[in-house]
Amino acid sequence: MKANTTGFKEATDEATSKATGKATSKATGAATGTGALRGVGRALRRTGTLAATAGLLTAGLLTGPAVAAEPAGRADSTRPAAFAACAFYSGNALTVYGQLGDRVKQAQCLLANRHYLTWKDVTGNYGAKTRTAVKKFQTAHHLDADGKVGKGTWRALYS
Repeated sequence: MKANTTGFKEATDEATSKATGKATSKATGAATGTGALRGVGRALRRTGTLAATAGLLTAGLLTGPAVAAEPAGRADSTRPAAFAACAFYSGNALTVYGQLGDRVKQAQCLLANRHYLTWKDVTGNYGAKTRTAVKKFQTAHHLDADGKVGKGTWRALYS
């Protein structure tokens, strides 16, 4: 991981110097000073945006679901699980039908990673679709299919 960060820093420094070099050469050849300064700012903002995007991609935060599409409930133990980042909630409190918030959104995100819900269903509102998805997930993982996300269901979602 440290090698990736160092490589990212070097790539960012190189991109920044290239963008600054391009913007500076535009500034020296330009007839008016104000347009040239705007060009430098624009180039630096663009470079910063590209560097930030590269960092997020390197960290795996901008990638969508990394699990190949497969039938819901099918567990393939020969392949390591790789999921999109779900960082709304990190506990294991009981989550039930009718609740709203980050805890619900976390459960929905984890279910979407496993193709029990679609990504547009990650709303933070524990409705009928979420309850159905939870029950299917619980059945597939030999849990009591009560539609409630309790400690056992949270444990299975995170594993």
